[in-house]
Amino acid sequence: MSQDYSVSSLETTTPDLPRTYHVVTLGCQMNEHDSERMAGLLDAEGMVPVANVPEKAARATNAGDGGADVVVLNTCSVRENAATKLYGHLGQLADVKRNRPGMMIAVGGCFAQQEGNAILKRAPWVDAIFGTHNIDVLPVLLKRAAHNQEAAVELEETLKVFPSVLPAHRVSPASAWVSISVGCNNTCTFCIVPSLRGRERDREPAEILEEVKAVVDAGAQEVTLLGQNVNSYGAGFGRRGAFAELLRGVGAVTGLERLRFTSPHPAAFTEDVIEAMAETPTVMPSLHFPLQSGSDRVLRQMRRSYRVERFLRILRDVREAIPEAAITTDVIVGFPGETEEDFQATLDVLEEARFAAAFTFIYSRRPGTPAADREDQVDPEVISERYRRLLDLQERISTEENEAQEGKTIEVLVGAEGTKDQATGRMSGRARDNRLVHFALPADGSASAPRPGDFVTVQVTHGAPHHLVTDSALEPDGLFEVRRTRAGDLWEATHSPAPTGTLLGLPILKS
Repeated sequence: MSQDYSVSSLETTTPDLPRTYHVVTLGCQMNEHDSERMAGLLDAEGMVPVANVPEKAARATNAGDGGADVVVLNTCSVRENAATKLYGHLGQLADVKRNRPGMMIAVGGCFAQQEGNAILKRAPWVDAIFGTHNIDVLPVLLKRAAHNQEAAVELEETLKVFPSVLPAHRVSPASAWVSISVGCNNTCTFCIVPSLRGRERDREPAEILEEVKAVVDAGAQEVTLLGQNVNSYGAGFGRRGAFAELLRGVGAVTGLERLRFTSPHPAAFTEDVIEAMAETPTVMPSLHFPLQSGSDRVLRQMRRSYRVERFLRILRDVREAIPEAAITTDVIVGFPGETEEDFQATLDVLEEARFAAAFTFIYSRRPGTPAADREDQVDPEVISERYRRLLDLQERISTEENEAQEGKTIEVLVGAEGTKDQATGRMSGRARDNRLVHFALPADGSASAPRPGDFVTVQVTHGAPHHLVTDSALEPDGLFEVRRTRAGDLWEATHSPAPTGTLLGLPILKS
């Protein structure tokens, strides 16, 4: 039986309803930032998020299509199974597309940058392919594919348009990603990002400040500065101390309540950044600080230009300046040549560092990276056993660190995810130190329910391995205070039932 993989038309079979889109993000915070730009570009073309059109959202399948007319997959190449996951996803979408006239599929991001036309050999039903350096062409490629009735592919070797100058459709009115640089100048032997994102390019401070002011004026209370290595910011225009200056400048923007950044590189972490963090009230007491390995020998082979002693010294300096800081990290298990002694050194560092959480990864061979060609790959069974031990240790540490928060009064920024589950009715958000918090509402309905974007002040009643629970609202005279915000107003306006014939969408933000 023949399969129809012809490129779809941009026309919809339901002309009385707007054409809809659904962006699926795979990977890191930079991809989340880019996805908001992709969505903003589609907004500007007159499309609407499928979640805002119930008649089309009702068509959603288990393939992750959301019921949309246009599905965009923003891909990742960091993990070894990225290809398996993507092609599995595309295979499911093929079945949906055959039964949904007018549906189109676009693939962007790091994997698209890496594979390009090769994606069409395994998934000929894809309509558009674009890379990390030319996000802006997404609408043009969709139109070209529909007109020519064949897939449109366009990749650039270097960045043509800085993503942050594109319109954005933010997932949350309260929080915004602001990119301060793209690319990376490091040469870590396990990482493929530099070859896909290119050399580091810094934005001018004035441009960053302008964007931060714009998103704050539009209702954002929280901004996260993004870069592959944020604390090397300024090298591109020869200004030492530029990142510390940027933290102070952005932190002083009127109306901004929470400022975060990710990710710093330990080798470039300087005292002036710690001072700026401690002295700028809007900089939150949280830090993501990638370790990767606790073995100096492995760090050298990874080309990570710092050693454990320096890493731990910076950690101590941060905690001395910001005692309440919650620090998280990244750890790779099973890097080529890793011995039991090397692994034990990593466990020892975790025990001493007391990270609030760790993002742990099993080493994966990425073609095009120096580590992939090494012959001393670690046996998968050994890696699996070490990984389990690592998880067990960090689970214990995280639990102990979260239990130490019990009884403390915290302020929570309510997240866009809303209720945690139907059984508890708790809502979710983030504390100032970025811990995930599930909080109860007063059982008697004595207080108005907070909206995503509002702040609540509550007391921690339980520390779990991966989150805090605050049930103080359920106690007699228990602490529960709501501070309503403009971001909450925006969320309510865009999620309230619309009048007949009217569709509401999140605002398009020029940034």
